[in-house]
Amino acid sequence: MLRKIFQLLLISAFPFIAFCQDQDLFKEMDSASQNSRRTEYAFGTFKTTRLVTGHSVETTGKRILDFRISHRFGTINTGINEFFGLDNATMRLGFDYGITNRFTIGIGRSTFQKQVDGFVKYKVLRQSSGNVVMPVTLTAVATAMIKTAKEPDPNIKRKFSERLYYTFQLLAARKISENTSIQISPTLVHYNVVPLAKSNNDILALGIGGRQKVSKRVSINGEYYFVNPSQKLPQSTNSFSAGVDIETGGHVFQLHLSNSQGMTERTFITETYGDWGKGDIYFGFTISRVFVIGKKKKLAEQ
Repeated sequence: MLRKIFQLLLISAFPFIAFCQDQDLFKEMDSASQNSRRTEYAFGTFKTTRLVTGHSVETTGKRILDFRISHRFGTINTGINEFFGLDNATMRLGFDYGITNRFTIGIGRSTFQKQVDGFVKYKVLRQSSGNVVMPVTLTAVATAMIKTAKEPDPNIKRKFSERLYYTFQLLAARKISENTSIQISPTLVHYNVVPLAKSNNDILALGIGGRQKVSKRVSINGEYYFVNPSQKLPQSTNSFSAGVDIETGGHVFQLHLSNSQGMTERTFITETYGDWGKGDIYFGFTISRVFVIGKKKKLAEQ
């Protein structure tokens, strides 16, 4: 008798069990469908906001202050008398601050030509997959520089506006894999006053660079800027720089080799005079240290 009752209960419960299983299956299918529609963004295309000397597509996080100390020594071909360039150095102190996770402002002071520079930087598009597919990250940068060094000729008097220079860039980068990223950088450099009468006020250039991670905390970076030959300043060369990024906790330590002495966009893009083949190579480094300003909040990208 008990056996018959148990069989009857089991038969009666079977439709309910089957219904519950179907409901769980529907929930799993719905969850999988929602996950497939979710937008996944690429993070960490580059380690810092600079590829080597030039800007990368990365912006500083909201309420983050990035304090950057950059050194560029003399050329290696000066020999042992100048300790292969280490006896001579120029420096840039810079502060980059994240207004939002996609909007950064910055200011810097260079000993080379006693320049002061400032910039605004906005991440327009972010590389993504899933519901929204975007193949690249796109960032716009506008920079203004003023050269405060005295003119070699004391008879030349420059107005404030005549000491100003501007650079406009549109940076497009793609994170190809977890370890490899590339970037192209169409650039316009504007001179309010040209150095020579036959020089152009506007100079077009195209930068290309990339990053290859070799370990969790170390990557190799490179960048090259090709300047329109018809607009190049006399005797200037194209800038090529290579470096190693080393992450050490709250610091990022960057070691550089470049044929450019200047560390602002105008100087290293349009006023590079070093020749790698002749040993006109400047060794340098940058130390980046970040600080959280204000209350600590979740800093994930918006």
